[in-house]
Amino acid sequence: MEFLDTIRGMKFIDMHAHMVSRTTDDYQAMSDAGVVAVIEPAFWLGQPRTGVDTFRDYFSSLVGWERFRASQFGIRHYCTIGLNSKESNNEALAEQVMEILPLFLYKEGVVGVGEIGFDDQTALEEKYYRAQLDLAKEAGLPVQVHTPHRDKKRGTTRSMDIALEQGLDPKMVIIDHNNEETVREVLDRGFWAAFTIYPFTKMGNERMVEIVKQYGTDRIMVNSACDWGISDPLAVPKTAYLMKVNGISDEDIETVTYYNALKAFGQSGQISLEELEQPVVIDQSQKFKGSTVLRGGQAPRVDKSSVFIR
Repeated sequence: MEFLDTIRGMKFIDMHAHMVSRTTDDYQAMSDAGVVAVIEPAFWLGQPRTGVDTFRDYFSSLVGWERFRASQFGIRHYCTIGLNSKESNNEALAEQVMEILPLFLYKEGVVGVGEIGFDDQTALEEKYYRAQLDLAKEAGLPVQVHTPHRDKKRGTTRSMDIALEQGLDPKMVIIDHNNEETVREVLDRGFWAAFTIYPFTKMGNERMVEIVKQYGTDRIMVNSACDWGISDPLAVPKTAYLMKVNGISDEDIETVTYYNALKAFGQSGQISLEELEQPVVIDQSQKFKGSTVLRGGQAPRVDKSSVFIR
């Protein structure tokens, strides 16, 4: 790809990437484009879940199989764990999910509680948002907040109000899916402002360039979401490319595509600069509980000295 030559040597953290929805080709393409780490928030799967064991298995995959799968392509995988806003509206199931959340929040590689917040801004969504904010405060973890697609400005303000009411420090709260309508208030109130770059909706690459030009880089970060809908796993490096050709400095680009995510989620104690500076040595001959990313006849890539990220 033409843009790769322009950003070669840069490294990126995609701080909101639903990799369970992506293929191994996506992992390889992200690695080739300089993505060295992803943070995968717990999410709803499109098809509503009907039992707590489906959540248990899903959370287990985020701290297990997906972490292994990323390592097979030289990418470090972290996650945030939470009951998403949409499924908070099934109260009986939500109560069961709340009981198992503490079993996962203290697992290795869990860098926050999320993504939580509002969808339709119902009373049940608020109930479980508040409850999970309390869990985050107790665990000393950052919070990754999903702001609603509908009535976004009111939902964003409400999300921040409630976080403060529950006693959270704004520096521990990442407000995600921002746009031009919300960014000023989020930054003025001391929260982190994350922007999701989608190909056709929400924030686009060009709009993100203008946001950085207008607001600078303090507490601003970029992600791809790259979920099961129309989305682009290379949105972060592509946005970096567009920033560079529009005159934004390499230092500022690295701040919003790497260092700010590291600083925000590093408050968990589960991700650090020292760790990210160590290379991930790939050994595709390894298996995770009997499973491999390879298929019949494929030769595994094995680097000279190999170690599996557990």
